[in-house]
Amino acid sequence: METAKQIVSPGTFQVLKLPLGFIRVLEWLFAIFAFATCGGYSGQLRVSVDCINKSDSNLSIGINFAYPFRLNRVEFDVPMCEGRRQERLYLIGDFSSSAEFFVTIAVFSFLYSLLATVVYIFFQNKYRENNRGPLIDFIVTVVFSFMWLVSSSAWAKGLSDVKAATDPDEVVLLMSACKVQTNKCSSLYGPRWSGLNTSVVFGYLNFVLWAGNIWFVFKETGWHKGGAARYPASSSEKQATAFNQQVYNQGSFDQSGGAFTGTGDFAQSEYSQVGNYGGPISYTNQ
Repeated sequence: METAKQIVSPGTFQVLKLPLGFIRVLEWLFAIFAFATCGGYSGQLRVSVDCINKSDSNLSIGINFAYPFRLNRVEFDVPMCEGRRQERLYLIGDFSSSAEFFVTIAVFSFLYSLLATVVYIFFQNKYRENNRGPLIDFIVTVVFSFMWLVSSSAWAKGLSDVKAATDPDEVVLLMSACKVQTNKCSSLYGPRWSGLNTSVVFGYLNFVLWAGNIWFVFKETGWHKGGAARYPASSSEKQATAFNQQVYNQGSFDQSGGAFTGTGDFAQSEYSQVGNYGGPISYTNQ
């Protein structure tokens, strides 16, 4: 019962209002958007082949492709404009490595952000019990920041190659019938790239989030706390030094007063000793 009360207590979720917890929630959401827009993509392009013999023509040839973009396995049949003969062609390129790498980073980022958020909310005391938890969190955050930058850049390059390989005007050049001038080949429409373009944007946004969160995680480590603990000590030392200096000044003032008194006595004795000399005595009184 006590554990349940601690879990549902209002102060439990206060960490989500802090930058450390709030950014983790954003990382969790943006990771979902990243792998959903990339991993769930499917596109289609459509071309037409108009032969001299209209019965051999095919005016609507659909070519479908999807994640992970192994285009060299995407096959489609097109007429050869030689009777009823058809040829089977394949798209060019295999861009699965960059796409799968991007989705893999997104999935692991999603899982770690979820795990870290749960630890922040329900196990905050154990997280801060020693320096191991914040230190591991810091190292993982740095690694994911770097991996997001690499995977997003790789996927941005891979996406540009996918766009070039699935350009309908380029696909038409693969057909032997289209190399004959008497046949007319044209592209009807190409794939829509808004979803994949969004995935690249979310990739770089994830990099910004993870890189920005490095500082807030670093503040939880002993490295930052150890450095911060030295500043109050320095301030105390400065206060102690100032106090000692003040005491010293007071002592010096008393000594200087005594010295002044002694000097006065000395002056009087000197005055009395040199009293026989009128010239200097008259000068001293002035």
